[in-house]
Amino acid sequence: MADFNFELVSPERLLLSTQVSEVVIPATEGEMTVMANHAPVMTTIKPGIVTVKAADGAVSRYVVFGGFADILPTGCTLLAESAVPVSELESKHIEKRIEATKSEIEEGSHSDEHKTRLEQFLAELTQLNGIVVAA
Repeated sequence: MADFNFELVSPERLLLSTQVSEVVIPATEGEMTVMANHAPVMTTIKPGIVTVKAADGAVSRYVVFGGFADILPTGCTLLAESAVPVSELESKHIEKRIEATKSEIEEGSHSDEHKTRLEQFLAELTQLNGIVVAA
């Protein structure tokens, strides 16, 4: 199987830059499996888990809280709003984001479009919290 370069970058740090055989990303329109020679595409990322299968077969998982992925036939770069290895995540981090989003929705000074985006983000965070707590 062909390998390609994958980079996971957050504002805080470069989390990963390595050769991989596949990456599963939580794209806004649904999960995407990216492999070598993938058609070029750019997509937004929703809160979720990125699963990385390294060239040596090792699997690692990272929680991301939104961002963008740039996919080319030779590689994939995921620019995350925030990201952390699943092993380092505490559920209280997601719960804090949920509470902050709820507070922002309750402010009520948003356009309908912005409020809808906040409600969608809250639903995605709540689903992610259920996944992480169950794991």
